[in-house]
Amino acid sequence: MTPAMTRIRLITALLGAAVLASCSKDGVQSITEPTAGAYIKFYNFGVNAPSVNFFANDTKLTAISSTSCTPPSNPPNPACTSTGIESTNGTAYGSVGNGGLYSSIAPADYTFSGRISAATDNGLSVAKLTSTLAAGKYYSLYLSGFYNTSTKTVDAFIVEDPFSDDIDFTKSNVRFVNAISNSNPLTLYALNPALGDSVLIGSSIAYKSAGPFVAVPGAVYNLTARLAGSNTAVMVLNAVSFSPNHTYTVSARGDITVVSTTAANRPILSNTANR
Repeated sequence: MTPAMTRIRLITALLGAAVLASCSKDGVQSITEPTAGAYIKFYNFGVNAPSVNFFANDTKLTAISSTSCTPPSNPPNPACTSTGIESTNGTAYGSVGNGGLYSSIAPADYTFSGRISAATDNGLSVAKLTSTLAAGKYYSLYLSGFYNTSTKTVDAFIVEDPFSDDIDFTKSNVRFVNAISNSNPLTLYALNPALGDSVLIGSSIAYKSAGPFVAVPGAVYNLTARLAGSNTAVMVLNAVSFSPNHTYTVSARGDITVVSTTAANRPILSNTANR
């Protein structure tokens, strides 16, 4: 090995050591400490509710962008081909804002609102809810109940998502939320058809309430919701995959009196991954 090559390798090693040293103090990111923010997810489960964008005070946290302009503007709008223009679609009934992801927000007291995203009544608030968000905690906000077309309002509630810090690579954590305003308390069971075993996920969960997260073996389950004290299924969701070391929320939405199996406002179970 020539002296020149030795010097090159020595310089490379010193540079690598300098990079490591710079990362070991005052780093931009630390994966061993919790972040200082709060996190919130938004559900539009208000029966017949319009599509909305969700706000914290006057800061918009959910929206849908489009890179096309229909009809085309003249002169052309630069946003149509760059940052995108905001769609009027918003978060529709039965959907979760931001593709089901949490929005990060500073811990504080907030007035949350769902505001109409369509061109007609654009920006009109159909629901408001005040809540305090704490650092490092996760929350889910639901539009729920029935949309009143006269007052243009719908109900809303918020629940904390208290994830477990325990890691079990063989189990999932699942909980049940009841967003059906005209139902009695509901109980949710998860049946593993491969084994024939049933797991109680949430017992007698009242409207606007969430059950605790329950650890279940990772598998494919058939879910059944019953009115408390009844053996008759009022909602069924089959072939739901709960992956090990993941967390899920199963929510009930709709009108409990609807018996149709195809109506949009029928009682429905929805499964959403929390993490």
